[in-house]
Amino acid sequence: MSSPWLKQKLISFEQFAIDVVYGRRDDLPAVVFAGFLQGMSYLFTGVVKLRWWLYRKRVLHDQHLGCLVVVVGNLTVGGTGKTPVVEKFARALRDRGRRVAILSRGYKSKAPPMWKKWWFWLTHTAEPPPRVVSDGKEVLLDSEQAGDEPYMLARNLPGVHVLVDKNRVKAGEYAIKRFGCDTLILDDGFQYLPLKGRLNLLLVDKTNPFGNGFLLPRGILREPITHLKRASYVFLTKSNGRRDTELEELIQRHNPGVDVIECTHRPQYLQRLGEPPETAATRLPLEDLQGKRVGAFSGIATPESFEKFLRDLGADIVFTRRFLDHYRFVPSDFVEIFSAGLEQKVDMIVTTEKDAVRIDSEMPCPVPIYYLRLEIDILHGADDFDEAVGRLCFEAARTPDR
Repeated sequence: MSSPWLKQKLISFEQFAIDVVYGRRDDLPAVVFAGFLQGMSYLFTGVVKLRWWLYRKRVLHDQHLGCLVVVVGNLTVGGTGKTPVVEKFARALRDRGRRVAILSRGYKSKAPPMWKKWWFWLTHTAEPPPRVVSDGKEVLLDSEQAGDEPYMLARNLPGVHVLVDKNRVKAGEYAIKRFGCDTLILDDGFQYLPLKGRLNLLLVDKTNPFGNGFLLPRGILREPITHLKRASYVFLTKSNGRRDTELEELIQRHNPGVDVIECTHRPQYLQRLGEPPETAATRLPLEDLQGKRVGAFSGIATPESFEKFLRDLGADIVFTRRFLDHYRFVPSDFVEIFSAGLEQKVDMIVTTEKDAVRIDSEMPCPVPIYYLRLEIDILHGADDFDEAVGRLCFEAARTPDR
């Protein structure tokens, strides 16, 4: 186990790298490091193109599982607001009578140790089944074992199965055989080529569509922008309602005729930490933020968007704390957060729902902590989300080559 000093140095370096990628620093060390990352980006681009070519030429083969497979993903890393889209999509499909399973890789979830994986390989022992986060009736794993997003989806979606495994083909087969699922939603699966999707729903963050245009690690792109052509439908997320003709023309140039559905993440209410999401008695209406002194903290890819929500709702943010995406909080973090809250005489501390699942619900809070609940609204491209689901999944769909 690394020392606290080494851990802190690694966190500081990771934050430095993120600042360079997002263009938040332009000093000499940042410029030199950016040059190194750009060279690595060219190598990564070659690997991505080669992998895609191998699947297109059928050197590598994808698999069909004999049911509806909906792929939800993005061309970039982090920050497109994918989880609320997956949640609302799964809920609408469930309400229409489909037996839905969400398949996730469980980013930063607690996986089996490496020695066990080697043991399975050496002894030719069958690997264990996927981790079942929810069997449709109850949540079976915590956020550390499942990962933040799968746990949040399982908690908010009774009646929907949630499974975690890096091998999503195996997870899909298990969901079909064990739970009788007829609809699979591949969460963050646009780059997962081994499983054939009937519908590829590509999310594009309207506030920062493609970053600086470079692939990882110099930029935030996982694939070239030209791979917009692989989308069946494009969802523009985080929209303010104003049309961006330049972005829409870029999308149509790479994928002529593709339907573009514009949506926004709309705040719903504040939920007190430690209470289940269905407990309405511990919710606060958004109007309660008006004029309140608020402390805000988050460990997400784009903390600016979360903080903007609070300010737009009338909160007076007197301090903020930003952590790395998927950061695992430790007690000393909250000592510092509560100290700042008491010193600044805040009325409340607010975080994101994704961060809330990583906080001990039994933790004593000298200042109340709430999380901001967000849901998706369709602005253009369909009258409402339910219509979009019917249009996408219950009619013949055009499916481009993956």
